Amino acid sequence: GWILSKRYGLNNMLKKYAVVGNPIAHSLSPQIHRLFAAQFNIELSYERILAPLDGFAGILRTFQQSGGLGANITVPFKIAAAQLVHEKTEQATLAGAVNTITFQQNKWLGDNTDGIGLLRDLTQNLGIDLTDRKILILGAGGAAQGILQPLFSANPASITLANRTLATAEKLAAALQYSSKCMACDLKNLPQQAFDLIINATAAGVKDEPLALPTFLIKQQTVCYDLAYGAAAQPFLTWATQHGALMRYDGSGMLIEQAAEAFYSWHGVRPETQSLISLLNSKIHL
Repeated sequence: GWILSKRYGLNNMLKKYAVVGNPIAHSLSPQIHRLFAAQFNIELSYERILAPLDGFAGILRTFQQSGGLGANITVPFKIAAAQLVHEKTEQATLAGAVNTITFQQNKWLGDNTDGIGLLRDLTQNLGIDLTDRKILILGAGGAAQGILQPLFSANPASITLANRTLATAEKLAAALQYSSKCMACDLKNLPQQAFDLIINATAAGVKDEPLALPTFLIKQQTVCYDLAYGAAAQPFLTWATQHGALMRYDGSGMLIEQAAEAFYSWHGVRPETQSLISLLNSKIHL
């Protein structure tokens, strides 16, 4: 027994994690989780897994069978993940989307750390007070779903959900416990007003599609925030710059904060995030 455990000890020490999505090559999650692990001398492996659009569940099962302990889920599988897990945290239930799965012996536990990650980045890292602010969210898919409830907990004046397909936005707005403060509209038919915070939750930048947005949405004090990071965030942030928004941010802070929350739920320790945010920003904007 002793020789066996000695020989196979390494595999037991090396905890296996992954991020699953499609596309996935651009994901910075492996670097982030390795840097977090280094803060606590935790030995882990963290890989990127490209899942075929019709084979997501099978990929997760295979990963768990190979010893996987947890997975982060990214575009376009967050809503599918919410339907696959056996149990959800309150956050994941409210979001209807899952971005963090913990594999336990005979059940999968789903969580959503996107909203808390965004909130932490906006309020703590960027010092933005959301109280009584008018917020516009572009898009009503899995990304928007994950951030709505936490944003409402910060007590904004209102949130307007703008989407290409109006019915999707209306359904999402109606499902909220704050539905009186939430309005849905068509992206082509936006209210003629400026907002305090505009969040791009569409995949337009990822897919390289233009977002044709009216200029009246922006005033000088408007904060523009793209949930994507790096190149995918550039079209929206460029639009924001051209129309005079003084504060423009990509989602790199949110990326790191949601990863820290997932890391905490897996390992029971909370990593320090500031040094990583600075590092990531210097890398992305070089």
